[in-house]
Amino acid sequence: MSEYDTDVLVSADWVEDHLDEFQSDDPDYRIVEVNSPESPAEDFPSRYDEGHVPGAVGMAWDEDLSDATQRDILKKGDFEETVGDAGIGQDSTVVFYGDGWIANWFALFAYWQFKYYGHEDARVLDGGKDYWVNEDYPMTEDVPDFPTQEYEARGPFESIRAYKDDVDKAMESGLPMVDVRSPEEFTGEKIAPEGMMETAQRGGHIPGASNVPVAEVLNDDGTFKSADDLRELYSEHGVDGEESIITYCRVGERSSIEWFALAELLGYDDVRNYDGSWTEWGNLVRAPIETGESE
Repeated sequence: MSEYDTDVLVSADWVEDHLDEFQSDDPDYRIVEVNSPESPAEDFPSRYDEGHVPGAVGMAWDEDLSDATQRDILKKGDFEETVGDAGIGQDSTVVFYGDGWIANWFALFAYWQFKYYGHEDARVLDGGKDYWVNEDYPMTEDVPDFPTQEYEARGPFESIRAYKDDVDKAMESGLPMVDVRSPEEFTGEKIAPEGMMETAQRGGHIPGASNVPVAEVLNDDGTFKSADDLRELYSEHGVDGEESIITYCRVGERSSIEWFALAELLGYDDVRNYDGSWTEWGNLVRAPIETGESE
């Protein structure tokens, strides 16, 4: 992983070497599987209760990491309670992984939220659950019951999060915006992937955004492409890390994957994830949109 700017992306072998620590009551190491209940189980290697990495805590994106009433991430106090109840301490090394049509689909959203609230040592299993299962690494159905920890978040750190006003400013100044959705969503042919509940009134994309579908940053096995390949890919869309960058998708989960690629793997200084994404922008009255392919 030395080719990247950081060591936050860990291999399946690294995780296997730390299985004893992940299963210990000592909170030094924790591993978290993050899924979404709205995703059909037959499309994935297994759901959490059908098998997971030994010692893994299960979290659902919409139930455990979201405020459904306000369509928002967890409030600070709720985040602290959720994380502490999972046996995670402020000094824990936390590794995230998940499944989906795209590897680590919702796991990177959890990683981003942990970094938003200032967790120091967060990491990601390269390739996610798909890779872990396909390469025959150990699995279990045992659900851990770790001692509750008193967790006090340091954040929020707003420098990694974008809001509508930030998008307005990016449009006006021509700063890079990366729409990570599928080409069909970007052009407006589709509003959301098949089977997904959160949609919008209109299809299309934010004016000025470039389309870099999230699958393009991953290899066929779900692992991230090399740093050189990632730099070349983004450079082709005018994104080189010299300016502020905003990533967005439908609800902020896929865009957190490319936020991770840009901010963590490539080390670009000013990258923000617009978690309101298309479910906010596509429903806003009088918000400008474009359809069709970008010029």
